[in-house]
Amino acid sequence: MTEVYAQYPFPGPALETRMLGRLRVHAIQAGGQQLDGGAMFGVVPKTLWSRRIGADEKNRIPLGMRCLLVEHDDGLVLLDTGSGNKETPKFHDIYAIENRGAEGRTALEDGIRAAGFTPEDVTLVINTHLHFDHAGGNTWRAPSGEVLPAFPNARYVVQAGERAYAEHPNERTTASYFPANWAPIVAAGRFDFVSGAREIVPGIEVRPTPGHTPHHQSVLIRSGGETLCFLGDLVATSHHLPLPWIMGYDVEPLVTLESKRALLAEAVRDDWQVVFEHDAHVGFGRVAHDGKAYRLAD
Repeated sequence: MTEVYAQYPFPGPALETRMLGRLRVHAIQAGGQQLDGGAMFGVVPKTLWSRRIGADEKNRIPLGMRCLLVEHDDGLVLLDTGSGNKETPKFHDIYAIENRGAEGRTALEDGIRAAGFTPEDVTLVINTHLHFDHAGGNTWRAPSGEVLPAFPNARYVVQAGERAYAEHPNERTTASYFPANWAPIVAAGRFDFVSGAREIVPGIEVRPTPGHTPHHQSVLIRSGGETLCFLGDLVATSHHLPLPWIMGYDVEPLVTLESKRALLAEAVRDDWQVVFEHDAHVGFGRVAHDGKAYRLAD
C-alpha cells in the first residue's frame, strides 16, 4: 500500500509512504530545483532527451531532491538531506531551488513532521555523497547565525574517501562542496566515515557506486525478502536508466557506466524496488531490460 501526501507546489507528491517487508519507508520531496538539461544528460543530444522531459526557455528541466526516511528497529534513518537553509537567495535563484516549508522550516523538516516525527527523532543520517543538494540539510543556520547539526541526536555516515575528496576540491568540484554541510558535524564528533560496502544497521547497507564522484555510494535496504535501492546520483532520474545516459556533472562518467551496468543488472535479476532522488515525478519504481536498454518496469 502506498500513501501519498501532497502539499508543496513541486511536481509529484511531497511525501510518499509504503511498506518494505516490515519497514515503513517515506520518500520525502525535500524541494524542487531546475538544472540545465544538457548538463543533466551529458553527451545525449537534446533531440533525444527532450522527448522524455521538457525544458523551459532557459533549457532547464524540473528536478526533485527526494530523501528517504526509514522507520527501523534501531531508530529513524534518513538517507540524504536536500539543500538545507544556509544558502543565499542568489544561490537559490541560480539553481531555481524551492525548498521552503511552513513557518520558516524547510520542506524536508515539514516532510519528516508529516510522517509523524521531528528532526530530533532521527538517529542515523546516511549521505550518498557531500554535494550541496544531498548534504546541505545535514546542518542548519540558526537565527543566531551559528551553523549546527540539523539532526542533533543522529550519527552521520559517508564514505571516508568522499570526505577527503570534498575537503580537497578542484576548480570543477569546488562549486558543489561546502564545508558548512559537514564540518560542524565532524567538530561535534558525530560523523562516521566508512570504507567500502558496509552494513550500517541490520538490513541497511551502503554500496560504493563511484562515477558521479569517486566515492559516491548507494544504499540498499532489505526486509522481509524485499530489497529497495536508494540510487543517489548513480541514476538521478528514471530518464537516466539507459546505460549511456549519464550526467555531465559526473567526474568519472566511464566509471559511472560500469557502476550502473553492475547495479542495474542486479536490480533486474533480484526484482529490487529503486528510489530516484532527482526525479520530479517518479519516486519509486522497478527496473526492466527490454533487450536493448534499461527502463522502468510496467
